Amino acid sequence: MTTQTKTHMLSDELSAIDWCYEQGWTDGLPVVPPARERVERFLAAAGRPSEEIVARHPATGRECSVQSAAVNAVMAGCLPQYFPTVLAALEGLNEDAYNFHGSTASTGGSAPVVIVSGDIRDEIGMNASVNVFGPGNRANATIGRAMRLIIMNIFQMIPGISDRSTTGWPGKYGCCIAENILNSPWEPLHESLGFPPEVSTATVFAASGFYNVENHYTSEPERLLDTFADAMASLGALTDGQSLVVMSPEHAQIAASGGMSKQDVQAYLFEQANRDPEEMLSKGKWPAGRPQDGLAEGERGNGAFHRGRSPEDILIVVAGGEAGGHSAFLPSWCRGRNSLYQTQAIGVCLDC
Repeated sequence: MTTQTKTHMLSDELSAIDWCYEQGWTDGLPVVPPARERVERFLAAAGRPSEEIVARHPATGRECSVQSAAVNAVMAGCLPQYFPTVLAALEGLNEDAYNFHGSTASTGGSAPVVIVSGDIRDEIGMNASVNVFGPGNRANATIGRAMRLIIMNIFQMIPGISDRSTTGWPGKYGCCIAENILNSPWEPLHESLGFPPEVSTATVFAASGFYNVENHYTSEPERLLDTFADAMASLGALTDGQSLVVMSPEHAQIAASGGMSKQDVQAYLFEQANRDPEEMLSKGKWPAGRPQDGLAEGERGNGAFHRGRSPEDILIVVAGGEAGGHSAFLPSWCRGRNSLYQTQAIGVCLDC
């Protein structure tokens, strides 16, 4: 291939990228032009009919087929072997309990955080360790980005128009992590949710933001967990909606050192992540429609307002680098049971 030919091909690619911008198909960053042969490789990897509907938007009535998802996964920069994970995450969004419309339209500004658990993490080269929420890994970055492009391009949830996020957050460009199973003291997420060990899963959680939880100082499980509970009960974040706690391996090992199971940690955090109703009332943070003398019957918990409505509302995942006293708390965009995390099995890549 001559230098002139290479230059001509590069020029065509750049023109195609500009054309995608003109069509409004980007998230603000350049996309990979969805050439037919690229899309066909993704369809072969999925092994599913191209016209099969993967997800529907209940408010707009729009539908996403396997082919439409493939086009956007190509544009996001995915490789074909990532595509079954994208499809599984989309199927999670499609579950009624996830509340697809509310999570994409609300002022709460949520992002679909994708959490991958199981052997597929290594098969497709995902990052579960250092900088797990950050840049640098193609699979993590492009799987998350594919979700956003599909939400914008197929379901037409456009920022400032149908997506009414008050501020949004960078996770709305894409947010996908893998579980650090090798450095976790507990059973993998997919197994704790009832899936067989050999089945990999994608869990989607509609998160409204990211809180760094820092504690380098204690080796006592309860004192460490009190740090998490304090962050989870901050007035700026507190609702009775679900939450995602991503524990670094160091923090998880400390929490487990006293014999605590993952379920014990959930129960402890639920009990400790609360605020007194009188304090909430005095600071103007009290949900409309609730009686002002406490929680409604059936939702009382020692007179306190808790983060979530039960321990199971706190999803715990171990991820991140082995060293360093930093973890993360991500609250739901909504209150109560309006939006619940969903988990789907990831299909096998048939042509990879």
